[in-house]
Amino acid sequence: MRDKLFIGPKVRLLRQAKGWKLEPCAARLGVSASYLSQIEANQRPVTARVLIDVMRVFEVDAASLDAADDQRMIADLREATADPIQDGETPSLLELKSAVANTPNLAKAYLALHHAYRRLDERLKTTEEAVSLDERGAASALLPYEEVRDFFHYKNNYIHSLDVAAEALAAELGLDGDEPVETVLERRLRDGLGIRVVRSNDHDLLRRFDPAAGLLTLGAAQATATRGFQMAYQIVSATLHDAVEAELAAAGFRSEGAAKVCRTALLNYAAGALLLPYERFREAARTARHDTEQLSLTFQTSLEQVFHRLSTLQRPGARGVPFYFVRVDQAGNITKRHSATRLQFARFGGTCPLWNVHDAFARPDHWLVQLAEMPDGVRYVSIARGVVKPSGDYLRPDRRYALGLGCEVQYADSLVYAQGLDLAGPSVPIGVSCRICERDNCAQRAFPPVDRTFEVFENERRQVPFELRR
Repeated sequence: MRDKLFIGPKVRLLRQAKGWKLEPCAARLGVSASYLSQIEANQRPVTARVLIDVMRVFEVDAASLDAADDQRMIADLREATADPIQDGETPSLLELKSAVANTPNLAKAYLALHHAYRRLDERLKTTEEAVSLDERGAASALLPYEEVRDFFHYKNNYIHSLDVAAEALAAELGLDGDEPVETVLERRLRDGLGIRVVRSNDHDLLRRFDPAAGLLTLGAAQATATRGFQMAYQIVSATLHDAVEAELAAAGFRSEGAAKVCRTALLNYAAGALLLPYERFREAARTARHDTEQLSLTFQTSLEQVFHRLSTLQRPGARGVPFYFVRVDQAGNITKRHSATRLQFARFGGTCPLWNVHDAFARPDHWLVQLAEMPDGVRYVSIARGVVKPSGDYLRPDRRYALGLGCEVQYADSLVYAQGLDLAGPSVPIGVSCRICERDNCAQRAFPPVDRTFEVFENERRQVPFELRR
């Protein structure tokens, strides 16, 4: 059975933006004024017919009415209101859902205020170190990256204008032919943009561009897929400049630093969309049942590039399977995170130790598949794989990461990794992070959730040294 669709506040905002009163708007939608009032108050869900009429009358697509943004905001609010700085009783999940549904602008303002506090707190802490180390720029470096992270977070990690433009560019270059991708890209740089490509033995180097000399230098020690991505980056930088700048202008970042960070992120996005053009990649993924190794070989890209691209297939009218994608280092730091699913990542603190992505470091040559269940009862087929990025130098350590990819269990038939998995069997109970996890009986819990009281028993010791109270 499909979930009931409540889009009341979105309908109200659309109506108010048009300057329409309730009765004339109801007439346009073919419903009574009282029925429209109930819809806007989220007292009644919309039917399929009313949804179609809303899209027609307000000239919007289904994506703009999607509840995915609400789920993201609820997850962010839950973490923010559970922050130890909050005094008094923590709002319930029902209250947070109501706030997002009925007062979304107020919810956004609260999140902005909380983010400002966290940034200030981090900057104060960093400044203490900067005073002694004379690192004058360190304290201000936190703000731009947080702004950019939120930009992609609420864009559902899909940038339509760049995706479409990169897809057209891929067709123009003929990337679907038999030639090696690296050869096609290098020819475009040379013949189309007047840029000569050379290789360097500098082990740290990925890409260096000299505009005056028209020279692109790539690290020879890097993998073929990495060199291909860096050439794609240089091509979209020259070709899709106007589209990138238009996205930046529309984003309205508060700081120049955030705009600079986002410009690079948007070019990285466009480079990925060029190498893995939307429709061809989506169809190939469907045919291969999302076998990432097959896709990596077909498109001559890395596993990480494939994982990342799968999490972006959210084009209106042509959506792929909604995936989350995460990259974790050995210290547990999440260095990349994107989610088109209901699973949202914690903004602060670590991840759940029961999640299979952490096991991937011990078995870097194996695929790990896990049937995982979040506290809200949603189950996921979670895939993890360890990757090693060689340094090219015996005296320098390799870089090691774990990649995680997953989708809700309802899409398991579309996933080769679910083959042989007992979908009706027991699942591993995981959470977002200990600080906001609702589970009472987790033996791996590191500390109590910040919104729950607990009791420590003097004469009794169990695996977890405290007991949560309601």
